[in-house]
Amino acid sequence: MLKTRDKKKKEEHIDESWLIPYADMLTLLLALFIVLFAVSTVDAQKFESMANSFKSALNGGTGPMDYTSPVSVVEKSSIPVAETVITPEDDKEEDANIDQVQLEEIKKRIDKYIEEKKLSRSLRTTLTESGLIITILDNALFASGSATVKKDAVGLAKEISQLLVTDPPRNIIIAGHTDNVPISNSNFDSNWELSAHRSINFMNLLLENKKLDPRKFSQAGYGEHHPVAPNDTAAGKAKNRRVEVKILPNK
Repeated sequence: MLKTRDKKKKEEHIDESWLIPYADMLTLLLALFIVLFAVSTVDAQKFESMANSFKSALNGGTGPMDYTSPVSVVEKSSIPVAETVITPEDDKEEDANIDQVQLEEIKKRIDKYIEEKKLSRSLRTTLTESGLIITILDNALFASGSATVKKDAVGLAKEISQLLVTDPPRNIIIAGHTDNVPISNSNFDSNWELSAHRSINFMNLLLENKKLDPRKFSQAGYGEHHPVAPNDTAAGKAKNRRVEVKILPNK
């Protein structure tokens, strides 16, 4: 009878030794999640709050949740953190790129006009970092030694004025240039004066277009001092006698 009772007690006793490795596995998983969480965030306040919640759920004790801040873990982490910082210089560069694209569109429009009117011998465009330059050879606008725009060139000046209308309006410089041959008439004492009067007269014609803002315009006379070709040939001198319309960048 006694043996029967002992046998029943042994049968009623359940082997719980499997709980130890199971608990160790849970602890390791918990530690893994905590490390991942610490690496992925630097919010110490949220980390501490989460740690306290886990400790309460597990009835206290020591272990991975005893850390109160993820700072030490983050400092030891070798995972690089990529940061994108936008500086004022980046903004300026982006604005400059956009502005350059807009000037390219204006250039295409003017080039199309030059092609349609078959004016490639007298007009050309050049896009530089300092602006878009429309070059008009002086024989298309002026008689030799004169600053008066020729009658058959007045229509050309008015058509060019339409091409200068932009939104928003841009600053524009009208510059006169000559070759190095000294002026020899009673109207002008030097090539400085001739180039300056030519730029003023041409600018006045452009500004007859009321869509253009006079406050955006300025003029300059450079005489023979900014040549684009040698003055030792007739062809070179012809290239140097010119009026330039420079459309400036907005920035």
